[in-house]
Amino acid sequence: MADRVIVVGSTKGGVGKTTVALNIAIARAMQGRDVWLINADRQSTASTALAIRGEADRMPAIATAHYPDGGALRSQLKHQRDKFQDVIIDAGGRDSTALRAALTLADLIIVPFIPRSFDVWAVADIAALVEEARAMRDGLEAFAFLNMADVAGNDNEEAAEALADYPAIKYLNTPLARRKSFSNAAGAGMSVLEYRPKDEKANAELSALMQAIF
Repeated sequence: MADRVIVVGSTKGGVGKTTVALNIAIARAMQGRDVWLINADRQSTASTALAIRGEADRMPAIATAHYPDGGALRSQLKHQRDKFQDVIIDAGGRDSTALRAALTLADLIIVPFIPRSFDVWAVADIAALVEEARAMRDGLEAFAFLNMADVAGNDNEEAAEALADYPAIKYLNTPLARRKSFSNAAGAGMSVLEYRPKDEKANAELSALMQAIF
């Protein structure tokens, strides 16, 4: 059985879920883990990025599948999770059957959000989904962190204050800043850890997030 099934998701679009999911999946594979990245979004961005990675013969290779339907996701995850050490699920930016199915089988959901589009209703929605999933099964953890954050400012403090109203989700003070290296790497089917020229600050931010998650 997979050591951990991790959902990268939100009910709000445009917060960089796919970029985060790709970076986490590839970073774990670089550590020698056998990783499966499931694209649970009707937009197959993650699958496209990994296809680009495959065409470039980049190693390590990452197994991927596209299950935007909750029933198919639940069925395939139950049948195939034993083949992998880590399963990362990139869920679409809305309340969907795939997101709900993923939460009933996951160990952890990671919720990235952007400071300037941080809407309370979106936090309330995902917190409610987490609580629903916990009512069905024990052990689901939920973390949120700033993605595409400003390098300077009070974003972290304001985010922590906002999330305090939703104890179902724990705030991680491990932001990923708004850096071109993250999007450039993802567009090439890569993690920022392997992208060149090397971005030391981006690498340090991703490493801190990985340490907090794992």
